[in-house]
Amino acid sequence: MVSLLAELAFVKGHGTANDFILYNNEDATVKVSPAQVVALCHRRSGLGADGVIGAVRTENIDVPGLDHGNATWFMDHQNADGSYAEMCGNGARVFARYLVANGLETEKEFSISTRGGVREVQLHPDLTVSVEMGPALEPSPALAAKIHLATGEVFDSVGVFFPNPHAVSWVDQTVLTQLSLLEIPTAEPIDAFPDGMNVEFAAITGPGEVTMRVFERGVGETQACGTGACAVAWAARRSAPEYEKNLDWRVSVPGGELLVSENSETGYFTLRGAAELVARGRALI
Repeated sequence: MVSLLAELAFVKGHGTANDFILYNNEDATVKVSPAQVVALCHRRSGLGADGVIGAVRTENIDVPGLDHGNATWFMDHQNADGSYAEMCGNGARVFARYLVANGLETEKEFSISTRGGVREVQLHPDLTVSVEMGPALEPSPALAAKIHLATGEVFDSVGVFFPNPHAVSWVDQTVLTQLSLLEIPTAEPIDAFPDGMNVEFAAITGPGEVTMRVFERGVGETQACGTGACAVAWAARRSAPEYEKNLDWRVSVPGGELLVSENSETGYFTLRGAAELVARGRALI
């Protein structure tokens, strides 16, 4: 019966069509279970989204091993399957837009806390949002797993963490458009990514320009991935000597375009792109 169901006030938003359900949980009293996240994110029987994000005041949540620093808000992000990710670049941009639009933040530049650490965000007049993504974390020894698709195709990859685990595979642009990413790719050796991985298939289309598709851990193929765009930009710059001076990359994804910049002195990456809020309502959970 409807009368026995709880209601969750939400806002729907997306960053380059990577979409999220956001809700205010500042006192950390709302408990959304993994099963409820799955139900909310379902494309036909739910609201439809790649993930769910709760806005929690940092003073009300303790995450083991995480220092919230000077951040007022914690981005409590769950993937569509209910699992937690270390960081979500597109989600962070949408989260920043949500906080400002709802008067929870009044500045255009501020810090947010994520499971991957504290990140600086900036809202721009053109309605794009920048988020500082931290440095690339290169595994040692280097990861060079073989990526297997359910179709039987096998690709070389390079591994990197942002801090989510990523495997970047270079393919021809014609191959990129034809790949079937309906099922979870697997890695060889099987223990290369013990916590799972995001897999990016990418093609360099010019100096500072790259096109990619991504299968996100805990979601499936998405229209964009912020940490994945950073992983691809990192790998692109190091893929050939002629790209070493390219600190700025324009990353084309199915949902639009992302800009990734690498600071040569600090090694930190910045992700910039659109962040839009499209609806608000109340969901029954």
